[in-house]
Amino acid sequence: MRRETPVLFEVWAPRAGRVGLQVDGAARPMERDPVRQGWWRTEAEAGPGSVYGFALDGGPPLPDPRSRRQPDGPEGLSAVVDHSRFPWEREWFGRPLPGAVLYELHIGTFTREGTFDAAAERLPHLAALGVSHVQLMPICPFPGTHGWGYDGVAPWAVHEPYGGPEGLARFVDAAHGHGLGVVLDVVHNHLGPSGNHLPAYGPYFTDTHHTPWGAAVNLDAPGSDEVRAYFIGSALAWLRDFRLDGLRLDAVHALHDTRARHFLAELSAAVDALAARTGRPLFLIGESDLNDPRTTTPRESGGLGLHAQWNDDFHHALHTLLTGERQGYYADFAAAGPGALAKTLTGGFFHDGGHSAFRGRAHGSPLNTLTAPAHRLLGYAQTHDQIGNRATGDRLSHRLSPGPLACAAALVLCSPFTPMLFMGEEWGAGTPWQYFTDHQDPELAEAVRQGRRREFAEHGWAEAEIPDPQDPATRLRSCLDWSEPEREPHAELLDWHRRLIALRRAEPALTDPGWPTSVTSGASAAGTADDGWFGFRRGPLHVLINPQDRPAKIPLGTGPGGITEVVAAWRPVELPGADGVLRLPPGSAAVLRHATN
Repeated sequence: MRRETPVLFEVWAPRAGRVGLQVDGAARPMERDPVRQGWWRTEAEAGPGSVYGFALDGGPPLPDPRSRRQPDGPEGLSAVVDHSRFPWEREWFGRPLPGAVLYELHIGTFTREGTFDAAAERLPHLAALGVSHVQLMPICPFPGTHGWGYDGVAPWAVHEPYGGPEGLARFVDAAHGHGLGVVLDVVHNHLGPSGNHLPAYGPYFTDTHHTPWGAAVNLDAPGSDEVRAYFIGSALAWLRDFRLDGLRLDAVHALHDTRARHFLAELSAAVDALAARTGRPLFLIGESDLNDPRTTTPRESGGLGLHAQWNDDFHHALHTLLTGERQGYYADFAAAGPGALAKTLTGGFFHDGGHSAFRGRAHGSPLNTLTAPAHRLLGYAQTHDQIGNRATGDRLSHRLSPGPLACAAALVLCSPFTPMLFMGEEWGAGTPWQYFTDHQDPELAEAVRQGRRREFAEHGWAEAEIPDPQDPATRLRSCLDWSEPEREPHAELLDWHRRLIALRRAEPALTDPGWPTSVTSGASAAGTADDGWFGFRRGPLHVLINPQDRPAKIPLGTGPGGITEVVAAWRPVELPGADGVLRLPPGSAAVLRHATN
């Protein structure tokens, strides 16, 4: 039996002349808050699961902007959630970002069931893999059952088909039981086009700035104090109420804010304060295409104070080296050859203020590698964006053999950056990861379908070649095939990832916050990879790859500081002979140890 007690209901609706509360079918008026301008409040008997909404100026009841549960989806009313009643089975003291290995996954396709509980059953695989944190793609309510989650409309709530708030709590508790932290991808830069009721309540958006999604979230126009508090409160609620370890902030470059104290600085200060109160390390990871060092510079040094950011420059440099792709934003990296990868490994950003032919202008600013630890950048070979935003959602495994995939793993997991894998990457998954939606509005569904086709038609793709986002089969194709890790060549690639992650934990040089001491490649003077190989030093360890289909002869020299051990190798590798030359087989990678002097 549900126990009902007096519950305080509050809502910010500064433009409303009157506001009413409807809870479990009963209506009652609300009163203006005598202290907080624009706020309304009242008490009513309610309990966990009670359904409620707010009626503005006699209109129909709408869901609570701070709803913690939407049992009937974004268009339905809200439900009361008591987070203190979650049956946590264990204490959790957190896992910090330095030294971490992240694993990005999408609840809806990690398993065919597409729920938190089904995903939790696969956590032993991630624990055995050796990653430290699971990074969940967005889980806020969105239209329909299946989607990427970036069109969510209730930033405080959990998508009901995944399992709702209690399902999330069970997943997090299970992850902690395996020693895994949990990071959540949150979207503050826009809300989805369907089911967004925030404009009815107040100035949550402004025409002062525009974004690819329309009017910008109001971070600096009149009323923005409450809007900023709304999104900061949401972020803190995820970390506090669900015991999460960190948040990934989607496209922070689209958070337009001209105020003296940027929203991100205010958010990072609030998260740091919560970490101090809870005694758990908490962190924020930004996605930004600005290549601006201020994003991760500490606030006390004039920065925004995010603890890390995605580094697409590293991805693009690695991708062009392995695939030879040159279109779009890959053009700048392809033109630089192996030098692009060398530059990111030693300086973080490839675009650090120089000219970008793709943009037609200068881009970025250099990191100060003397003060900026490398772990503040995330390094990866694949992400949901870099796979799913391709026309057919093809992974690297669809165009590369296991050898070059093993090379990619060595670059990512031995790099100075905080490594991140995308689900299934560790075994070279044969399933694609495609763009899919489940919009309930027929006109919106058709607009998304046609927009996707037009986008890729400009690049030469025929309409029939583009998967229909609304077709349920598109989502099903994107679900992982959990029989693959048990058979070759997937099993061998999985074992290689496990060995590299274990090596990263065991070797202090691979988690050292410093940058590689040297980078070498078999490039000619013209910058092309004539000899195919690439390598870099981290302390006594030398990471070398040969993704080409021919052997590579790598001159490592003789004398003091020579190679003493093959620490790990994808294919059998012998120590250099008297000539000091390492012979690296085709499609292979090796981690070698130099003698310490």
